[in-house]
Amino acid sequence: MITRNEETSLKSKRLVIKVGSSVLTASDEIGLNFEVLSSIANQISVLLEKGREVVLVSSGAIAAGLKHLNIKEYPKTMPERQGAAAVGQPILMDAYSKVFNKLGLNIAQILLTHSDLDERERFLNACNTIDNLLHKKIIPIVNENDTVATEEIKFGDNDSLATQVAQMTHSGLVVILSDVEGMYSANPNLDKNAKLLSRVENVSEQLIDVTGKSNNQFSHGGMVTKISAIKVLSQIGISTLMLKGRSDSVILKALDGEDIGSFFVAKEKRVNAKRSWIGTTARSRGWLKIDNGAVKALLERGRSLLPSGVIDAGGNFMFGDVVELQSIDGKSLGKGLVNYNCNEVKLIAGKHTREINGILGSKDYDEIIHRNNFLGLN
Repeated sequence: MITRNEETSLKSKRLVIKVGSSVLTASDEIGLNFEVLSSIANQISVLLEKGREVVLVSSGAIAAGLKHLNIKEYPKTMPERQGAAAVGQPILMDAYSKVFNKLGLNIAQILLTHSDLDERERFLNACNTIDNLLHKKIIPIVNENDTVATEEIKFGDNDSLATQVAQMTHSGLVVILSDVEGMYSANPNLDKNAKLLSRVENVSEQLIDVTGKSNNQFSHGGMVTKISAIKVLSQIGISTLMLKGRSDSVILKALDGEDIGSFFVAKEKRVNAKRSWIGTTARSRGWLKIDNGAVKALLERGRSLLPSGVIDAGGNFMFGDVVELQSIDGKSLGKGLVNYNCNEVKLIAGKHTREINGILGSKDYDEIIHRNNFLGLN
């Protein structure tokens, strides 16, 4: 069996560290815990001294806002949460600024919504900004822009946001700091025989939520969102390390090879940047239903999607949009960039490539989706 010291991704120069609200604010606390903040900052400082580059994805704005406003219960409505986030975000950043400044380090605030990354040019601008900060040894601290985000443009949780940030920054590893030791074989609160899984090579559906839900009212995502994020990361070639965030020097110990927490092995070699953006970031504008032959050609033989393999299409997509591909029974197969709009696809669906020109009056592409512009689900 491979030991932790042999895991090459633990030695990645660039990594994303995601800190959950359950780490910064325990269930019996209100507001931010400065001792925890200082511990995280100290560990990141050591990593930078060793030549690493770190992007920090941090929750905690809502918790900080509620503390400042002396509100005891977590708000139930979006406007209330957005208001708390608006109050708490500068408090959160001020806290980070203080702990990092003591170590001689500068930070930068980056607030994102999904719409910032959904459009390719804006996505690349965000990538360049973070890359520039890292080269200057400035620590980017990323959070969702809760103040303006609506359900339609929300990432949903910072585990998903960390996934997006990891792929856009070409990071080799994501470290998730949580309020649990890692992933267990069963819920340890219910099963005394539950064992901590040190190394996970296949994230199955059975693993979801086996550790139970957090008791912390500020913990938004829970284990379900963490496992969903880890599955996506594995798909695009990025490994994940889940650790108990409040344990002493837990990040440094784990990256030095100590067998703590749970390590999730990436399934594939690193997917190129464009395909990664297609598969994990860009929102689908519609769907294509394809036959069994096309499914095999795409997923097993790495071929492009031709009109002959398409059964139906839906949505309002245009040339260059991202669409979801589905099997005959509606199972999601992955996402790709289309070479024709929805109406055109419906007209040429099931036809041979040689017939495209006669139906549409022109033929710019043989393929509806080129294989280089498709990312399948494992």
